[in-house]
Amino acid sequence: MSDTPTANSIAEQVATFERELAAARSLHDAKGVRDRFLGRKNSVLSKLMQQVAAAPPELRATIGRDANELKQAIEARWTAYAETARDEAPAGAVDVTLPGRIRPLGHRHPLTVVREQLEAIFGRMGFTVVEGPEAEDDWHCFDALNMPAEHPARDMQDTLYLATPIQGGDGRPDDVRTLLRTHTSSMQIRYMQAHTPPIRIVAPGRVYRRDDLDVTHSPAFSQIEALVVDDGISLADLKGTLLAFARQMFSPTARVRFRPSFFPYTEPSAEIDLSCWQCDGAGCAMCKRTGWIEMGGCGMVHPAVFEAVGYDPEKYTGFAWGIGIERVAILRYQVEDIRLFYENDLRFLEQFP
Repeated sequence: MSDTPTANSIAEQVATFERELAAARSLHDAKGVRDRFLGRKNSVLSKLMQQVAAAPPELRATIGRDANELKQAIEARWTAYAETARDEAPAGAVDVTLPGRIRPLGHRHPLTVVREQLEAIFGRMGFTVVEGPEAEDDWHCFDALNMPAEHPARDMQDTLYLATPIQGGDGRPDDVRTLLRTHTSSMQIRYMQAHTPPIRIVAPGRVYRRDDLDVTHSPAFSQIEALVVDDGISLADLKGTLLAFARQMFSPTARVRFRPSFFPYTEPSAEIDLSCWQCDGAGCAMCKRTGWIEMGGCGMVHPAVFEAVGYDPEKYTGFAWGIGIERVAILRYQVEDIRLFYENDLRFLEQFP
């Protein structure tokens, strides 16, 4: 065969390898030279081995011997080069010719996403977002909201009281106790003390209760509450507002249902149910075959609350409601365990935009 390798051609290949290796500007480039001569596909050696398979029987031994000599010669020169390159490279050297590493992008927390969506929905309705202190006093958190001292919500099993008192003021008595707020309703009192009607606010924020951490409960969670006060506000306004919210947040065909309930700061009071957007009220696993999903509580502001902040209950009416932000997130994303929102597991958090 005219293309059968000879000692001269093998020497030429080795010399070519040495020249290209010497011209390499980095270890990355040098590895490319090595692969061109010794790689498994389309290399000088692989093509020579293909000649062995195609050669007449009397030439196979000769070609095979030459291929083996070429491989050994190039491998010996590569080993010597690699040792020299490793000795010459400074400690911690970076091969600037390597492709850069793509850093993973962060994700907003799902509770942050849901809170921003809630604020945006009610912002479009004309509500103002207000925030306030998480360390609160029991006058703003309980007394002004028509919760007398013997009310179950004021039991130590529910409320986390603090040792350091908050100084008086804001119309509170001097013997108030301090606590971590159990709801953001205290911001309704603070806002009404500082403003006159008309009022239209939402108060999102973190709240705290003496709950054990399990699938559906957490000692620290988030709420968003709303308050509207003006002349002639009615239960129909409350229902219309919640219906508009449900249709923007969950489904354009959502429906709202009120079930009678009791809250000391509203009268009448109701539990808020939304029609299941998964089955459109027909009944499915998500709504436990009832067609409805419980969302929170609501009602018309109790006259005693208006009296606590100096409003005339004969002149003004208003409504208030509150829902858990985790509750909305659980339903929106079909999360079964509230603890997933707080465990900082990237496998869970990276699923959200």
